[in-house]
Amino acid sequence: MGAIARGLYSKVPGATKGGFPVPGRPQFVDADAANFDTLPCCGIKSPMHPGRRQKLCWLQANARFGLRARTLLAPEGQPAGYIEYLPGEFAWRGVDAGGYMFIHCLWIYSRQQQRRGWGSVMVQACLEDAKKAGMRGAAVLVRDGPWLADRRLFLANGFEAVDMAPPDYQLLAKKFRAGAANPAFKRGWDRKLAQYGRGLTILRSSQCPHIAKFAADIVETAEKRYQLAPRVVDLVSCRDAQDAPTPYAIFAVIHNGRLLADHPISRTRFCNIMNKGVA
Repeated sequence: MGAIARGLYSKVPGATKGGFPVPGRPQFVDADAANFDTLPCCGIKSPMHPGRRQKLCWLQANARFGLRARTLLAPEGQPAGYIEYLPGEFAWRGVDAGGYMFIHCLWIYSRQQQRRGWGSVMVQACLEDAKKAGMRGAAVLVRDGPWLADRRLFLANGFEAVDMAPPDYQLLAKKFRAGAANPAFKRGWDRKLAQYGRGLTILRSSQCPHIAKFAADIVETAEKRYQLAPRVVDLVSCRDAQDAPTPYAIFAVIHNGRLLADHPISRTRFCNIMNKGVA
């Protein structure tokens, strides 16, 4: 969330009435099997990228839980951003957010689309859906590190910090009723880490299409450079993700019960960590 993808899809065919943009009005397009290949996918352009195919399957499997994957089109018809959310009881993060609409991802696709207010447009659309569904509000995971959106966007839209988790995670919520119970982190991180025992373990999920390549690169590097045989654990349900040993949940690298990475990392970063004495 919050990353920049450049040079994607100049215009989405048929996304506006008569093939022309509606002047002054951004529009949302909900991703589905029919239009998925015409839309940006978290910065991935190639339709042959394994992460794109896996993401489509994941979207289809989770649509029945109320998932919405929405591309925002700028008035000129260009993709400006992406937001993904669903009812919190089905969130793919280490949270207990039942009764809240939970935001997984929020992207702005190019520097040209930044500072035009599109982030707030997407957040407000989520809040409107949460109100229509009679929910308590909306919630989102943020942090100081990479792979999650800037908290300032949500604070500017009325969200407040309601829980914290190490090393720098915050759970933010926008509550429609002041007395509503807060969403919270699941916790028990050390206990959950310990269950993976000795050796190298990689947790992965198709919720983020980038994970497929990062995980494959780490497996290859671990085998060839460090003579390790990683165990790859696929998170196949929201319950799996909610029981993961990190708040981000959908990706982790664990070695002998120690957390090496709690978000996708490059092959080079993995080597740097291993070379510091982990191996």
